[in-house]
Amino acid sequence: MIFRRSDENPIILPKPEHPWEATATFNGCPVLHGSRINLLYRALSASKVFHGHEMQVSSIGCASSNDGIHFNDRSQLISPHEEWERFGCEDPRVTYLDGKYYIFYTALSDYPFTADRIKVGLAISYDLDNIVEKHMVTPFNAKAMALFPERVNGKIAAVLTANTDRPPAHIGVAFFDSEEDIWNQTYWDEWYDTLDTNSISLQCEPDDQVEIGAPPLKTNHGWLLIYSHIKNYRNPPATFTVEAVLLDLEDPTRVLARSADPLLITREAYEKYGMVPEVVFPSGVLLRDGILHLYYGAADTVCAVATCPLEILISEMLNPGSSHPKLKRFAGNPVLQAAPERAWEAKAVYNPALLHDNGKFHLVYRAQAEDNTSVLGYAESQDGHKFKRLSEPVYIPRADFEQKLTPGGNSGCEDPRLTRIGDRIYMLYTAYDGKDPPRVAITSIKREDFLNKDWNWDWPTVISPASHMDKNAALFPQKINNRFAVLHRSDRNIWLDYFDDLKFASERNLAGEVLLDYRNEGPLIEKIGTAAPPIRTDAGWLLIYHGVAQEGYRYYYLKAALLDLEDPFKVVGRCRHPILKPVKNYEIHGQVPNVVFSCGAAVVNGKLFVAYGGADQVVCIASLDLNELLDHLSGQ
Repeated sequence: MIFRRSDENPIILPKPEHPWEATATFNGCPVLHGSRINLLYRALSASKVFHGHEMQVSSIGCASSNDGIHFNDRSQLISPHEEWERFGCEDPRVTYLDGKYYIFYTALSDYPFTADRIKVGLAISYDLDNIVEKHMVTPFNAKAMALFPERVNGKIAAVLTANTDRPPAHIGVAFFDSEEDIWNQTYWDEWYDTLDTNSISLQCEPDDQVEIGAPPLKTNHGWLLIYSHIKNYRNPPATFTVEAVLLDLEDPTRVLARSADPLLITREAYEKYGMVPEVVFPSGVLLRDGILHLYYGAADTVCAVATCPLEILISEMLNPGSSHPKLKRFAGNPVLQAAPERAWEAKAVYNPALLHDNGKFHLVYRAQAEDNTSVLGYAESQDGHKFKRLSEPVYIPRADFEQKLTPGGNSGCEDPRLTRIGDRIYMLYTAYDGKDPPRVAITSIKREDFLNKDWNWDWPTVISPASHMDKNAALFPQKINNRFAVLHRSDRNIWLDYFDDLKFASERNLAGEVLLDYRNEGPLIEKIGTAAPPIRTDAGWLLIYHGVAQEGYRYYYLKAALLDLEDPFKVVGRCRHPILKPVKNYEIHGQVPNVVFSCGAAVVNGKLFVAYGGADQVVCIASLDLNELLDHLSGQ
């Protein structure tokens, strides 16, 4: 994601010793108060009897901080007293305007909660210590209202979400001639009658939901509005995402730009587990020294914060992907194509492993015969562009688990990944008999034999369970904490597992834990998997991986991630946009259309070379300056 979570998260947790905030503290909205930062947040009490009901009651808490991370002096600022808020005050948005703090919140007037009794309330304060006025604002169902931090065309302006509990919700803009109009019921009746005219166009699918997140922030490019986009809200399971829109400074109902992808989705444990699991909900922003601090509620339980340089966010909204590094294709692609004169590679050649050793590039690629049997071929190059291949395969199916069981069906040895460790070269590949689930197999060869083209491969060992499909396995090129590390794809995610040796004498199958979750790629992603084996750099382990997206059509893409050298489970950085997508004819048209799929990469003289298959038909090469990619991933 474009935002980086604070290592201090969660920044505000419930306090059991404070009954009014004993269960949850979330959806915080920051505001400057002198030299300090105050955070107003929703506090959920311990269960108690309240107006004759056993329930947990929401109120608004306030905490203070010097750095926006470490908060203290927590106190209850707004509690339910008025008839129109008697069952709770939720989700504050605070704006400082004309010497006053305007605090809008969700007011609950009945229990159990119903749409007619969920409206917007307003509290006004001069010092954030005392509330001097309270007003019910909307006569209709609404939530998430906030003032603009300055007048727009001479008028007080606000954004709010109307019909929040009577979908479809509408994010609208309201203008007031005077402060009193904010709670003028006649004004709101007229405004609601022309809701479509007053709404911001944030189209989404019928089952989705949108809701104001943070109060608007003025930028040189327009009003920045962070909002919640909940996918499949009315057809669970729902996916909570954070998105952004730029609005015209003079006419905030006019959209200038939108975020192309979610800015934040659930990933961390404190976002996945809590009162309401799998929730990230934006509730406030603060701009400090060019860095945008996004405050959000996590799992409706705690407050958290994530940051991003404002200019990077704006640039991404105006020109999506323009600042991201991309692989440059070799002009002579494809570098290898099927050879009809050789039966074993007459149908297709694709998905190559790549190794640079002894001054040469070595390709081991998947070759497919007309009967759909896959073997592995070899080609070499001095420059990484012009390859000369052998006339015979260098690896063929030998074990029972890769022999064809379905005539005419796919089978054999597929998608190899090569890793050199010491004086041996290890190869992990997909073994498939055409009937049972594909499995991961491992073999190795002496480096000397490999370079001499003496193909004395060890007998393969299958190392993934027979019960389900496991593919895309790759070996790290050195031990990590005295153990061998293996990546593989189980289900839809990339997993990392450790082994004491590579003999697999214990017959333990690949397992481990999820390293990269496909859901962090975005809501339209089907799965992700390892591409090339990790490459060690001074900045961390560089991992090239693939994903499968469904955005009107299905396609494969390549991305990159940077992992901590000592603990690869720590993800230093992860590309938000693909470094390669299928756009060329040789990537769009083939056995499987719209595919770029890599099994190998190498760094030579500061340049990253990536070998990949195009449309499951041909072998291609692309390259990129290594430091450009590392700088992007490490946030420099």
